Amino acid sequence: MNFVVRESVTIENEKGLHLRPAGRLVTEANRYSSHVMMTCKEHTMNCKSLMSLLAFPVCPGDEVTVECYGEDEEEALGRIVLFLRNLNSQE
Repeated sequence: MNFVVRESVTIENEKGLHLRPAGRLVTEANRYSSHVMMTCKEHTMNCKSLMSLLAFPVCPGDEVTVECYGEDEEEALGRIVLFLRNLNSQE
């Protein structure tokens, strides 16, 4: 039985989650079979959908919560959180 795993991270990239890093996040999330969702304020976004990620602004300093569930949920969560923590170095 799978459970939802979640972790919060603060977006420290000075531009927030804009088009380029959002596209790379979608690519990273699609490497996993698990569902990968991200919540920022009251909005929940599907990390496997660029349109979902771009529908709501994720600004510098925002805290987001990543939730994963599925057979590779732990690995997916770890990689997505690492990706978000390292946004500055990916510019």
